[in-house]
Amino acid sequence: MGVGSSSQNSSAMVAIKSQEDQGSAPDLKPKKKICCACPETKKLRDECIVEHGESACEKWIEAHRKCLRAEGFNV
Repeated sequence: MGVGSSSQNSSAMVAIKSQEDQGSAPDLKPKKKICCACPETKKLRDECIVEHGESACEKWIEAHRKCLRAEGFNV
């Protein structure tokens, strides 16, 4: 084997180790489009922002993000 093969082997080991580490968490793929997920929190967030401005609505913005994460989105 050549000089480059040992670095390729170590890279492959790192990739395998990373996959093993992720194996404990379930593979969560979004089942919906992000625009259709969490309509309740989206409505509350949007209404609050329109009426009070974004800075006053952090509670609803974070609630919507939490819901999206639960649906499998990385936000």
